Amino acid sequence: MKKSVILGVATIAALAAGAAAAGTVDDVKARGKLNCGVATGVPGFASPDANGEWQGFDVAVCRAVAAAVLDDPSAVEFIPTTGKTRFTALASGEIDMLARNTTWTFSRDVDLKFEFVGVNYYDGQGFMVPKALGVSSAKELDGATVCIQTGTTTELNLADFFRINNMSYEPVPIETNAEAQQQYLAGACDVYTTDASGLAATRATFENAGDHVILPEIISKEPLGPLVRHGDHEWGDVVRWTLNALIAAEELGVTSANIDELSSGPGDNPEVNRLLGTEGTLGEMLGLDATWAQRAIKVGGNYGEVFAKNIGEETPIGLARGLNAQWTDGGLLYAPPFR
Repeated sequence: MKKSVILGVATIAALAAGAAAAGTVDDVKARGKLNCGVATGVPGFASPDANGEWQGFDVAVCRAVAAAVLDDPSAVEFIPTTGKTRFTALASGEIDMLARNTTWTFSRDVDLKFEFVGVNYYDGQGFMVPKALGVSSAKELDGATVCIQTGTTTELNLADFFRINNMSYEPVPIETNAEAQQQYLAGACDVYTTDASGLAATRATFENAGDHVILPEIISKEPLGPLVRHGDHEWGDVVRWTLNALIAAEELGVTSANIDELSSGPGDNPEVNRLLGTEGTLGEMLGLDATWAQRAIKVGGNYGEVFAKNIGEETPIGLARGLNAQWTDGGLLYAPPFR
C-alpha cells in the first residue's frame, strides 16, 4: 500500500512547490470543502459503505480536519487514489491532504517535497498465505509466487528479505488491494504481501477467512500517516494538530461521552482546557476559532474510539492496539503537549 508515482521526482517536487504557494487553509475555506485523498478501498481504513458513504480509520482523519476547519465533518470530497496516482494528486493540488496508509520515508519527505504531519498507525510488512499451503514461516517461501504492488516500499522490502534469506520468488504485479485480493483468491499467487494491517483488512472480507494465515514475520517498519505539501506550513500545522488532538484526547481522558461536559467551562486540568479551548489561545494561533479541537474530537471520538470502531479487536478487522497503544500503555502513540 506504499507505491511510487507516475511522474518523475523533479516534476512532482515542482508541482508541490507551486501548489503549496497557494495557501491551502484559505483555499479550503473558500471552497467550503476539503479534498482528501484516500485509498481505492481498504476495509476498516477507507472504503464506501452500502450507501456510498466513506468510512474508516483514515477517513476519520479527513472528517476531523473538515470539522476543525469548516465546522462540518461531511464537507469532504473523498478522492480515491492508487499508489501510482496519490503523490501526483497531492503535488498538483488536486487534493489538499493524503490520508491513505502511506509510509513515511526519507525520500518521500525530502525528495518528493511532502510533509508527513505525524503517524496514525505504526505498521510493518507481513505475508498472507492459504492455510493449505502448509507454511508456518516466511522463510519457507523459497520459489513462491508473490502478489505485490509494484513500485512500492513493499516491493523493495520483499526483494531485500528474499535476498538476505537466499531465496527466490516470482512477483505477480498488481495495482490495487481489490486486484490483489482477486488474484490471490484465484490462485494466481501463493502469497500476498503488504502492510500487516492491510492483510488483516483484506482477510476480513474473505468468505472463509479461517482458511488463510498471516505469517509471524514482520519484515519492515511502516509508519503510516497523513501528509501535505512542503512549504504550506499553516496548513501542515492544522492537519498535524488535528491528528494530535485525537491522540491527546485519549491520553487526557476526553471522550465522545464526556466532551460536552468538559467543554462547558474550564476544569481542573489546564491541558484539557487548552485542548478544548476553554482557556488559552491555541485556536487563534492556528488561524481557527477556540473550539476547533472540540469539533474534531466530536466527529468520531478520540483516537482510541476511532481505532476501536473501525479496526479494533471487536471489528471484523480485529487489530490489537500493539504499537498503536498510548505511550502510557507501552505503545508508541504520543502527542506533543498542548501548551
